[in-house]
Amino acid sequence: MPNLLHPDWDAERDQDGFRWRRAFLGRQAGARQLGASLFAVPPGGATFPLHAHLANEELLLVLAGRPTLVDEDGARELAEGEVVAFPAGRAGAHRLENRTDGEVRLVLVSTMLAPEVNLMLEDGTAWVRDYVPGTEPPADAVDFCMPLGH
Repeated sequence: MPNLLHPDWDAERDQDGFRWRRAFLGRQAGARQLGASLFAVPPGGATFPLHAHLANEELLLVLAGRPTLVDEDGARELAEGEVVAFPAGRAGAHRLENRTDGEVRLVLVSTMLAPEVNLMLEDGTAWVRDYVPGTEPPADAVDFCMPLGH
């Protein structure tokens, strides 16, 4: 049984400023259509580039620390306990950073729909895939990036 306070970490990233540990709590608990990931983000780290999901909605729960939410309108520091929704579509675009000197812990809850298109707004591409985000792609997966059209 997964535990939010004493997680079993499933993944780790330390590349190009994106630094975190991740526990796939939803998967660990047996969820099939709902994802929930606990992230531990060290000082100076970020989860992912500024992006929007066209198919999936996410809900952020700030457990500890003061992450910075970056969206297309700017940036703002969030408080412990804050809850933020990222609806599907460009209006839900987000990037989460840790600009503090302490670890940030947050949970992202999401629908688990496929196919999915992510608008990667920092490099102007669209990431298209026919499998659920946060899962391993099957061998025959559709998975490619292309420039965003204007």
